[in-house]
Amino acid sequence: MGNSGSTAPARLGKTHVPDLEWKVHDFSALLETKASSAISSFFHCSGYKWYLQVTPKHNQDAQVSPNRKQDDQGNPYVALSLMIFREGLEPASYNFNVKNTYSNKECLIPLEELLKSPAFLVDDSCVFGVEILKIDVSSPEMKSAVIQKKATTVQNLFVQKKGFIKGTYTWTMNNFLELDSQHFVRSPTFEVCGHKWYMGMYPRGDKSSTDCLALGLYAESSDELFIESRKVLQMSLSILDQKNGKYFTRTSGLLVCFSQGWSWSDFLPLKELQDLSRGYLIESNCVVKADLTIFGSSSDG
Repeated sequence: MGNSGSTAPARLGKTHVPDLEWKVHDFSALLETKASSAISSFFHCSGYKWYLQVTPKHNQDAQVSPNRKQDDQGNPYVALSLMIFREGLEPASYNFNVKNTYSNKECLIPLEELLKSPAFLVDDSCVFGVEILKIDVSSPEMKSAVIQKKATTVQNLFVQKKGFIKGTYTWTMNNFLELDSQHFVRSPTFEVCGHKWYMGMYPRGDKSSTDCLALGLYAESSDELFIESRKVLQMSLSILDQKNGKYFTRTSGLLVCFSQGWSWSDFLPLKELQDLSRGYLIESNCVVKADLTIFGSSSDG
């Protein structure tokens, strides 16, 4: 696998067949967006959905576990992370590759080397890949997953340099304390960036985090045109401190359009939400906001 802090690349052999090859076009434009990360579309392996995350040098103070964005000397890196859309499973063993060069479970690519080396960056485009070798099961009710090899999934990410489409929507609730603590609550459907959305909330926490407000954004299922368009967007969700007129905000990386939504189970600790000095909850009034920016598009093949 190699040391995550090593700058000496290990070349992959011909026997390594990636499950995903993700070509990021206009890589310099991705850096210019200042996005904390970019996340691929889902790809399938052994019956499960996975996605690959590329974290550039920006927002270096944020924690992106298990990868860092700098080495011990403070030199910037681009980090790769593999994630699964399923609780109870972990991608225990896998290879990353960039132009068939790197093979590390925790892959940190020196940014300067990536930007200057023709082995990595060609016409401002870079191909990232991942090969899943083994899946661990953390839930006793589930059996170990067998890796079934198949043809490589190929995806493209196109990042715009200008002409971004932006929009915002505010959801004002005057009955927050009356909302059912056990069920999902959704906002009215609204239209932003030419498509239909709604915000969803677990007011007293979901099963993943029972001590936090869970908040997310979802595409309206009837908006089939949006799902097919494969647009790439960044979203921010905010809750208003009504006493001081300031927002607490969480911002995603760049996401390929999603029908199942994107959410934070730990958006805000309930003890902070219920702290009257913070102003997030005044009597039963609560105000949350969604901001969206479309940065590009995605395609297969």
